[in-house]
Amino acid sequence: MRPIPEFQLLRPATVIEAASLLQRPGARLVAGGTDLLPNMRRGLVDPRCLIDLTSMAGFDAIEGQQGQWRLGAGVTLVTLERHTALAQALPALVQAAGQVAGPGHRSAATLGGNLCQDTRCVFYNQSAWWRDANGGCLKFQGDTCHVAPQGRHCHAAYQGDLAPALLAYGAEVEIVGTETRGRRPLADLYRDDGAAHLTLGPNEVVAAVHVPAPSAGQVSAYRKVRMRGAMDFPLAGVAVALRLEGGVLAKLAVGLSGTNSRPLRLDGTDALLGRAVDDALLEALAKLVRKQASPMRSTVTPSNHRRVVAAATAQRLVRELAGTAVAA
Repeated sequence: MRPIPEFQLLRPATVIEAASLLQRPGARLVAGGTDLLPNMRRGLVDPRCLIDLTSMAGFDAIEGQQGQWRLGAGVTLVTLERHTALAQALPALVQAAGQVAGPGHRSAATLGGNLCQDTRCVFYNQSAWWRDANGGCLKFQGDTCHVAPQGRHCHAAYQGDLAPALLAYGAEVEIVGTETRGRRPLADLYRDDGAAHLTLGPNEVVAAVHVPAPSAGQVSAYRKVRMRGAMDFPLAGVAVALRLEGGVLAKLAVGLSGTNSRPLRLDGTDALLGRAVDDALLEALAKLVRKQASPMRSTVTPSNHRRVVAAATAQRLVRELAGTAVAA
């Protein structure tokens, strides 16, 4: 890795000021920097100025009222990991936060940064000399996706941990821009394009995440499969939120990460409602996952392995949570 080039550091006092500063040429947002700074050292980004979001009052606030939660985008992952009330209300989110990287990373990394982190690929997250030897790639300084050389689509994978949990909860993101302010479904923050996976406008900032109150009797959890037991990105990350009524599914939401260029909330789960959690239902769930998860050769593991792992993880998590719901 190279030394980080010189840049100007700006510290806005408000989110709207931060959005306004994004109009400067070569400006980038930074909070914890756990994703951005390694990319700067690899020469993947060269911002002329960094807009430090950590000095903005209230940007890291956690507010809960009648079970509704507003989570400031600047809240650190270690704060989420250790938040007792969130662990009761949104256990999948707390579990996901606790499985990101290592303790030192989580003390700096933020909710907004995790949601907006760059996509990853074995042909992209490399040193400059390694990338130059391959002529760059479709995502950066090249014209070929080495994962799928015949196509014109970047298959770099989104590997954030928090998004699948928040998708399963039906969360919304609060967006602040120089000309816009409002909330949109978290799923709308992403597009299926590894080279440009975020839909944020050039002067827009994720200010907060809003999570609705979980329904009575809902249980949820997050499960992450990775090469190493710690400090690794997910080959497949699965979050499930479900509720049983009378021994059958009354609600089922599944979030996926690590397999596609964007995190997914699994489509088609409503067709499984009203059924008992048995082998037939779990196989139907696995088919949904295998159909919608589309991993490519962007990691060190075979793509089909990640698809199979995602399906098996979803099955196990649904079975375990259904047992918990029955016991409760």
